Amino acid sequence: MGTHASSIDAQVTQRIAQKGTGAVFTPADFLDLGSRNAVDLALSRRARAGTIRKLARGLYDAPRIDASLGPLAPSTDDVANALRDRDGARLQAAGAHAAHLLGLTDQVPVRAVFLTDGRSRTVRLGRRQIVLKHTTPKQMATAGRMSGTVIQALRWLGKRYVTPDTIAALRRRLSDADRQQLLQDIRYAPAWIADVMRGVASSQGA
Repeated sequence: MGTHASSIDAQVTQRIAQKGTGAVFTPADFLDLGSRNAVDLALSRRARAGTIRKLARGLYDAPRIDASLGPLAPSTDDVANALRDRDGARLQAAGAHAAHLLGLTDQVPVRAVFLTDGRSRTVRLGRRQIVLKHTTPKQMATAGRMSGTVIQALRWLGKRYVTPDTIAALRRRLSDADRQQLLQDIRYAPAWIADVMRGVASSQGA
């Protein structure tokens, strides 16, 4: 390995250490250090050495190690955020994943869906799938805000399955600032979801 390649390898290794155990990253996180080919080679060497793990094409992590279980799987959100940063796109948790984040379902979905203004893609990690689904600007208007997660979770539940217990659970989960954000973002929600958001934002029953 030449001096230049050795230098890039060392810089990549140092940055991975700075990111810390559990970090998920792509080659795009290192392109300021050298060419794409040089970065790919450095990451491949780290993966072969066992200091990082290749999760999928162009996707790596520095796995947390459990004394009994060994290397642990990265979190769904960490993987999605690494893809978001690589693509320069926005993401919004949707479906069962959004409902799980809000505590509206105990089931951890095997297929986690995120809406995006970037391109659609699916990443498979063992039995898990992380799906980025391109959608409309209106659907992305609340991306990255709690109101966006609430809207998508309620879409997944469906009107007939939203009960007083659902509203109470959301009230407990959301901060005062989150509730105010719901009121500000009501215009982006279907009418029935807007009604639920008003109920959650209400101080009654809080």
